[in-house]
Amino acid sequence: MADYKNGKLQLPNVTLAAMASVKVESTVKALEYSCRGVDFGAVTFISHRKPLFLPKHIEYQHIDKIDEINKFNYDMIYEMWKYIHTDYMLLVHYDGFVVNPDSWRDEFLDYDYIGSPFPIPKDDFTYRDPDGKLMRVGNSVSLRSSKLLRFPTESGMPFEADHGFFNEDGFICVKNHRLFEAAGMKFAPFDVAKYFGHESMQPEFEGIKPFVFHKWAGTNSDYPNFLNKHAKVRKLMDRIDLMG
Repeated sequence: MADYKNGKLQLPNVTLAAMASVKVESTVKALEYSCRGVDFGAVTFISHRKPLFLPKHIEYQHIDKIDEINKFNYDMIYEMWKYIHTDYMLLVHYDGFVVNPDSWRDEFLDYDYIGSPFPIPKDDFTYRDPDGKLMRVGNSVSLRSSKLLRFPTESGMPFEADHGFFNEDGFICVKNHRLFEAAGMKFAPFDVAKYFGHESMQPEFEGIKPFVFHKWAGTNSDYPNFLNKHAKVRKLMDRIDLMG
């Protein structure tokens, strides 16, 4: 049963984390917003430069500058574990974070990876593993165990594309999920993940308030968008970060 103290959900074994080199202010705002109603074991922002406006309760950790998407994908797969010192990490982005703390379920911690369900694709390869099995749960905004974070590095898993793409969630949840499962890790099923997060709208989501969201599609459009609220400052900070 979920533990509450002073009206806030207690997740002492979870680190709330974000990693970014652009859209920095919006990402930090997403971390702040995610802490409404939740006390995490740690809150960390990983970037190439400490923001001047970083709140005191958010720890800064340094990483080499992320100057293109596959650098992000690589770092998420092989470097992220170095920055997490709890049993789990909850990864958020500027466009995906905690929005309904009261929707937390303790069963989320029964899995090594849980994110928003993938939609059913219109082609015959998207979200399908090497055997053609359709994988319905992934998404970068996710809860991941420390064991899962460490496994690609510890096992020497090669950084290989899936149909030309290096998306880190697809790398873990689709292309290589069998390797993680063979090592004893569990991916959440659709019927649990639908309560955890929403990205693309699906019929099974009707009437459900997710714990997290990713991207402002459908009912997600009601959630905060810090890009709009801080556009001028964000553009200035992004320009500085791109030059740094």
